[in-house]
Amino acid sequence: MVLLSWVISYLIGSISFSYLISKKIAGIDIRSHGSGNAGATNTLRVLGKGPAILVLLLDAAKGLLAMGITHLLTGGDPVAYAMSGLFAIAGHNWPIFFGFRGGKGIATTLGVALGFSPLAFLIGAVLAVVTIAITRYVSLGSLILVSVLPVAIYVLDKPNAFVWTSLALAVFAYIRHYNNIRNLLAGNERKLGDRSHRKLG
Repeated sequence: MVLLSWVISYLIGSISFSYLISKKIAGIDIRSHGSGNAGATNTLRVLGKGPAILVLLLDAAKGLLAMGITHLLTGGDPVAYAMSGLFAIAGHNWPIFFGFRGGKGIATTLGVALGFSPLAFLIGAVLAVVTIAITRYVSLGSLILVSVLPVAIYVLDKPNAFVWTSLALAVFAYIRHYNNIRNLLAGNERKLGDRSHRKLG
């Protein structure tokens, strides 16, 4: 049942709401516009606030749904529960339904973080929002979120499986944000609200 729950989690994560919503409302492949990323931030750049908020909520819900199903299937096994969040993020990043070209996993990470600990989620989310508000760099806020999360989960004395899994998803995030990190260091990173990179809407 553990393996089944992880397969289900990966498949749930592989549902690319950014791709589906952009196809539905604009007839485009979101991966061919803006930054080329299938996620909420690029949806904001290309299609605007409404679709971006919808993508953000649905992508976050994937993480929670995957973990909830795993909890039911495994009788609350904390390792299976934690790992299912990681599989959901892997599905989002490398979706089997969309040629393994997905997003960077931050919205889904928000859902997983909420599943680990509402307080840790709140701490990470607040710091991320403050960072984005000050710098207008969504990527920097995202990296702050995944960096703070393992520390907050550890301090809050959550199961070790949650701590180690949150460290793994942080590694995922840093790998997926490699180009963003390079751009941040070079001063070339796109800022939130920069219309010079917007293609539609």
